[in-house]
Amino acid sequence: MSEYKIGFIGAGNMGSAMMEGILCAGLCEKNEMIASCHSHGTKERVEKKLGIRVTLDNREASSAKIVFLAVKPYQLADVVEDIKGSLKEDTLVISVVAGKTLLQLGQMLGSGMHIVRSMPNTPAMVGAAMSAICTNDLVTEEEKEEAKVLFESFGQAEVVREDLMDVVTGVSGSSPAFIYMVIEAMADAAVAEGMQRKAAYKFAAQTVLGSAKMVLETGKHPGELKDAVTSPGGTTIEGVAALEANGLRATMMAGVRAAVQKSRDMSK
Repeated sequence: MSEYKIGFIGAGNMGSAMMEGILCAGLCEKNEMIASCHSHGTKERVEKKLGIRVTLDNREASSAKIVFLAVKPYQLADVVEDIKGSLKEDTLVISVVAGKTLLQLGQMLGSGMHIVRSMPNTPAMVGAAMSAICTNDLVTEEEKEEAKVLFESFGQAEVVREDLMDVVTGVSGSSPAFIYMVIEAMADAAVAEGMQRKAAYKFAAQTVLGSAKMVLETGKHPGELKDAVTSPGGTTIEGVAALEANGLRATMMAGVRAAVQKSRDMSK
């Protein structure tokens, strides 16, 4: 039996963030985790930062009880070819590979494998990810819960139907980029009105963070929270009217739906 509880194949920014979250949550000891990567530079960086075993041999990392595939889609076929013979029947394989369905993963890895498909997002790097997971029929309820707990170590996680994974890509996978654009635009407007840029980014970013926290922690509808800020004839309703006139809602919806459609196209 392998001495490793969790193995990561791929130790880039996302993989490293996930490993750090799992270790910080105490779900795995450093000597129980192993990762593989493709360069000596990454190996040294991850070893120094996390204090875990890092190897250039994917097969060694695939000997763990739970194996994360945290590689780019174009790398997956070569990785699977490399590790296929070293995976055990009771290995829980968790894919973080965008656009690869459970069916596709099963065909590549072989029948009988317990597979979890996931979609975290980049805020995992600050412990604030929103992740979705779905599983094939072989994954037990205990394994499903174990996977969910692992993802909750670096943010929030929900189990969803696989047919919603493309929607997840649009609403949380790709959308951090959309929110960064909103923060940048808010800051640009503040700079145009005389504020220093560093301060403008802080005001805009903290406001987005606080507003999101209000939605999550109060459980109130975003429209209700918006209404609470908009006094009759005040500054906020004037700004809301300008945003509506310029199609903010339609533009955001179009951006999310474009990302969803691209995800569907990639899964074909």
